[in-house]
Amino acid sequence: MQPMGIGLIGAGNISSQYLKAAPSFPILAVKGIADINMDAAKARAAEFGVPAKSVAELLADPEVDIVVNLTVPKAHVEVGLKAIAAGKHVHSEKPLGVTVAEGRKLIDAAKAKGVRVGGAPDTFMGGAHQTCRKLIDEGAIGQVITGIAFFGTPGHERWHPSPAFYYLQGGGPVLDMGPYYITALVNLLGPVKRVAAITSKARSERPITSEPLKGQMMPVEVATHAAATLEFWSGAIVTVVLSFDIPRYRHAPIELYGLTGTLGVPDPNWMDGEILIATADQDWKPVPIQHGHAEHNLRIMAVADMATAIRNGRPHRASGDLAFHVLEVMEAFQRSSDEKRHIEMTTRPERPAMMPTYLKTGEFD
Repeated sequence: MQPMGIGLIGAGNISSQYLKAAPSFPILAVKGIADINMDAAKARAAEFGVPAKSVAELLADPEVDIVVNLTVPKAHVEVGLKAIAAGKHVHSEKPLGVTVAEGRKLIDAAKAKGVRVGGAPDTFMGGAHQTCRKLIDEGAIGQVITGIAFFGTPGHERWHPSPAFYYLQGGGPVLDMGPYYITALVNLLGPVKRVAAITSKARSERPITSEPLKGQMMPVEVATHAAATLEFWSGAIVTVVLSFDIPRYRHAPIELYGLTGTLGVPDPNWMDGEILIATADQDWKPVPIQHGHAEHNLRIMAVADMATAIRNGRPHRASGDLAFHVLEVMEAFQRSSDEKRHIEMTTRPERPAMMPTYLKTGEFD
């Protein structure tokens, strides 16, 4: 199959993960990387042997079919709209935007231009989560009644070299980690019907404990703890806790409880992990991963799926509609807490198609 040209905008931390994984997918041909900081673009380009370009040069490059938008969350829609205006398909790092209103602009602009939008994460396409999807679809635990999804950390200021944006508008644990957990749940259970949540902010400022900014104080503009109950159209009711205020915990990332069994779902931040299943009468036992793409980290997989889907004329899995639905769910966390009521979803995307078990890493249908 003829490869499609991709260009990366944003040369920050995450760009190295995309460029490391790119050689695993023959459908992708990296044509360049750009950044508003040209020195950062040149450094990343030299590290991976790809061309460094200005943003304008990359958008004007006729060999770039898909723009991979790796900028900070507040810039996702602005950069995405420029890519769409240039006639490019665009895949954005998570979240799709920082508000539903701006996310809708991106979706509407792409439809008007006749190009595709995709959004991270793509970890739900990994082997472990696809096997969990297969188990649920085959009724391994019966009808899913309820579940819990849990993420906590004492804060990204412990490791990130420039963590302030995590605590400004557009940051927080819901927009940062929610895409992984909520996308995984939508892949497993289908779309969300309504949300009820309470959020909190424990501190108005926080110290940076990582280098090179160690000792500086960061203002906190957003909620840093959120607890929500999600009702899915399937009837399942799942509790979701996302927090930057938890020193340590022992919860599994996701557990789903069905009429006949319980499924332990691996960390949705990665593509591998241990799958566990138990019933009322049988203790926990591991389930082998049955799908390909089960390496720990294959970020850029969704871009490869989009490229293949364009060539084959089928929907891509990490679609703009899916990312937009997840954004609406996440925004409902704060709205529900502020307005003290359930928030009904206005979007209801199809579940993405399950990956066939016969596909190996780098292969798509």
